[in-house]
Amino acid sequence: MTSSGFNSYFPSSYKRRVVVRTEGFGVGGGIRSRSAYSNHSPPMPSYASSHRSYPTHGRAISSYSSVLSAPLHLEQAAQVSSEFKALRTQEKAELQGLNDRFASFIERVRELEQENKLLESEALLLRQRHTEPSNLRALYEHEIHQLRAAVEEAHHEKQAAQSHRDEMEDVLRNLQTRYEDEVLGRDEAQGRLVDTKRGADKAALGRAELEKRVGNLLDELAFLKQLCESEISELQAQIQFSAEVSVEMEVAKPDLSAALRDIRSQYEKLAQQNLQSAEDWFCSKMNAMAVGTARNTESARNAKEEAGEYRQLLKAKTLEIDACHEMNEALENQLQDLEEKQSAEISALQDTIMQLEDELRVHKNDMARYLKDYQDLLNVKMALDIEIAAYRRLLEGEESRLNVAFSFSRGSSNIQRRVNKKTVQTQSSCPRTRTPSVTTDINKQVISK
Repeated sequence: MTSSGFNSYFPSSYKRRVVVRTEGFGVGGGIRSRSAYSNHSPPMPSYASSHRSYPTHGRAISSYSSVLSAPLHLEQAAQVSSEFKALRTQEKAELQGLNDRFASFIERVRELEQENKLLESEALLLRQRHTEPSNLRALYEHEIHQLRAAVEEAHHEKQAAQSHRDEMEDVLRNLQTRYEDEVLGRDEAQGRLVDTKRGADKAALGRAELEKRVGNLLDELAFLKQLCESEISELQAQIQFSAEVSVEMEVAKPDLSAALRDIRSQYEKLAQQNLQSAEDWFCSKMNAMAVGTARNTESARNAKEEAGEYRQLLKAKTLEIDACHEMNEALENQLQDLEEKQSAEISALQDTIMQLEDELRVHKNDMARYLKDYQDLLNVKMALDIEIAAYRRLLEGEESRLNVAFSFSRGSSNIQRRVNKKTVQTQSSCPRTRTPSVTTDINKQVISK
């Protein structure tokens, strides 16, 4: 992990302190230290960049062995003691700074844990929002399925209505055919009625003629009767006149009255027979004409009644067909409205589904980004944990070193009284050397572990 990865998690005022110490005994004497600040280098887990150096235990023993071998000098010892106290004060300040940094690291870890919890809650909320659109999509799909089922049902109803309309059209065609047949039958019945009327008129004319002939015959019969009576009266007068003239002649002549009576009776019988035959023929003709007229009248009445029934049936079927046409138009309009409404709802649902898919895609991208940030924070947390562990080892090493230094200072308090001027000369004659970095040794120990 580079230093740029820490810049977003550490404040700009954070400064990494690099301490470099050199130990030497020169003219001024004592131990000199030097510190520098870096504004853009955060602490690294390996601590290879930290160059804080302290005098090691072996170096202190060698320097104090040289002090033992040198003559005692009280001023030089007091200066060494003051510098040692200053070093102790500086080390305490550095330890306090390390403790402050450690506390800031702990606070930063707590903040990262809180951010981690917040990110986990946001991830849980996103998962819930991710599951909710799926349920909503299932509801929308169920509603779309119901609407499609309704469309199919309406389509079936439309087909049923069309089949019913076709059946009604077939019935209408059959009724129209029957109506045409009945119209033809009515025309034929009317023709037969006209013929019957013509026959009745002819029969009436024949009856009138027969009545006229009967009248003529009756007149002729009456005339003949009168003629016969006149002839009979004339004959009777002649007979009476001839009887008065000659009785002998009457006895010798045939009986004319008997002959006339016979002739009269024969003519009367013949006239009666002719009259009876004429009356019988006329009655038979009149009865036949009356029966034919009644039959034709009954058939005409039946034809009229049947035509009226067919007319009423045709009117009822026409009304039913009109009602079916109106129902069909209403169903077609309703089906068209339903199809338009369903198409609008389907388009709206498709737009909603597309919008939900876009939102789901955005939420997935946000979730991926949050997970990436969460992973980066986890990496930073692990790095901070490693750094805290390294600082803990460093503090433990510092505590052990200070304990050794404290025990060594108590043992060397009796030796410092024997330091003399030779020690100062020996120290001034020693070249200034740079002590190795304690941090480098600690880093080597950490790496070896």
